[in-house]
Amino acid sequence: MEKKEEIKIVATNRKAHHDYTIVETYEAGLELKGSEVKSLREGKVSLRDSFARIVDEQLHLLNMHISSYEKASKFGHDPKRTKKLLMHKREIKRLMGKTFEKGYTLVPLKIYFKGSFAKVELALVTGKRKYDKRRALAEKEAKRKIERAFKERQIS
Repeated sequence: MEKKEEIKIVATNRKAHHDYTIVETYEAGLELKGSEVKSLREGKVSLRDSFARIVDEQLHLLNMHISSYEKASKFGHDPKRTKKLLMHKREIKRLMGKTFEKGYTLVPLKIYFKGSFAKVELALVTGKRKYDKRRALAEKEAKRKIERAFKERQIS
């Protein structure tokens, strides 16, 4: 019988769902230093303003901030260091073709541990316009009002 790998979510990029329209999602491994892994396990990471870029047929994650680990020696890590993402070469080439199209970019949605490995859920996204964001907020608010009305009707 196979043992299911436990998934522990460390951080999510909630702003990405508001700012972008998600087209596809991918899973990629993270290449980290030891002190980064320890800090990541403590949840000291920020995905705000981070994005992925393909350079020389390799996938890199930029602007992700992993706070330095307090118990690490003076040889810790740089919090804003560019991290290499691990994916199959054919997936990277496919992403390279899509990101060169107009308006597509790669944004991390969440970081999690799958078993003992650190993983990133990447999304191929397009930017939302201001009016799209307003419409999404209005729809969310209307849905909330309907839910409240149903709940009140069931209680009475």
